[in-house]
Amino acid sequence: MALLLLLLVLTVSAVSADGDAFVGVNIGTELSDMPHPTQVVALLKAQQIRHVRLYNADRGMLLALANTGIKVAVSIPNEQLLGIGQSNSTAANWVSQNVVAHYPTTNITTICVGSEVLTSLPNAARILVNALKFIHSALVASNLDRQIKVSTPLASSIILDSFPPSQAFFNHSWNPVLIPMLNFLQSTGSYFMLNVYPYVDYMKSNGVIPLDYALLKPLPSNKEAVDANTLLHYSNVFDAMVDAAYFAMAYLNFTNIPVMVTETGWPSKGDSNEPDATLDNANTYNSNLIRHVFNNTGTPKHPGISVSTYIYELYNEDMKPGPVSEKNWGLFDSSGVPVYILHVSGSGSTLANDTTNQTFCSAKEGADAKMLQAALDWACGPGKVDCSPLLQGQTCYDPDNIFAHATYAFNTYYHQTGKTPGSCDFNGVATITTTNPSHGSCLYLGR
Repeated sequence: MALLLLLLVLTVSAVSADGDAFVGVNIGTELSDMPHPTQVVALLKAQQIRHVRLYNADRGMLLALANTGIKVAVSIPNEQLLGIGQSNSTAANWVSQNVVAHYPTTNITTICVGSEVLTSLPNAARILVNALKFIHSALVASNLDRQIKVSTPLASSIILDSFPPSQAFFNHSWNPVLIPMLNFLQSTGSYFMLNVYPYVDYMKSNGVIPLDYALLKPLPSNKEAVDANTLLHYSNVFDAMVDAAYFAMAYLNFTNIPVMVTETGWPSKGDSNEPDATLDNANTYNSNLIRHVFNNTGTPKHPGISVSTYIYELYNEDMKPGPVSEKNWGLFDSSGVPVYILHVSGSGSTLANDTTNQTFCSAKEGADAKMLQAALDWACGPGKVDCSPLLQGQTCYDPDNIFAHATYAFNTYYHQTGKTPGSCDFNGVATITTTNPSHGSCLYLGR
């Protein structure tokens, strides 16, 4: 049901960091019906999403992500920041429990220390750099500092006069924090992490920013914004904000720290006073964003150097407080059904497969166990499904429960019969889903 994501683009230069640029997704958890970690990972695999950012270091998610190769950014929540920033041993303990215990089976590549700390938790700003250093020291002690980067996502609002980008500078009141922070990022080869929300900038501009400019739509050259100081042409808010960060860092004499966008996206639904939070605009923005990274266009200041970016976000979070738009930034609903079908093409094998016809047959949540057992017995008998992978010691034995075993048998039968009408019913205890139930080495038939 969706041509989704995500991709990998080459990047080299003075400001490039290790590895190729990528597009990943953030995984928020404020859902009334949050999928189980194994379901989340099945969706990631089905959509070939190879990079994720978690807002914590949830043990269940990290275990589910083990042996998948998916690159994971874990986070230290703001509420844990004060403790870590004031105690080297607390930081070391956090790294031991949440990183060392899972690495390398789970491919943790990044630790995000807090989130928008300067603007959302200013009283913790004084210990932010200490927290970064303590976490990094713990990685050094475990000989993981080369494999795992440490940084902190910042709100773009700390950049003042962001247009023209060449005149951008950081709010000077934060320089006592930012200068040692930038020194740390430079010395450890890490990223300057920035949350970029053209939707928010567009809404706040009261019509000054054109919608097409916010949506990364191609613009004729006479509609592009020109930086009078550099004569660089800007065709979208995203590039302008990234370059503003580069110029703001250069203002403080830091010129070789790459920018990573840790959050960006567009809501698909809003209140009556948010008329541009629509399915079409969300689709347009995220599709154009993926294409922009994939095409390796870079920014006007750094052409050809793509910016690694995490889309906000995987699921709609219906428990989020605030306006309707806050609950509707997701690419999928909680059942794994795409909110919209991204318009992305020309990506070849590095982009997710087209799942238009990819469906699976699953046991229904809450179905009667006796009916499931009867249907499972039929599928493995008269239904002629090879159920040997469900035997103890075989690839699909775990988890050893009727729901998982029935789903394997139902799905195999569904595909063996060519997905004919009625082949995923089993007296009402089965249902068709777009979420791939594969897990670990237990692979389910698709298509």
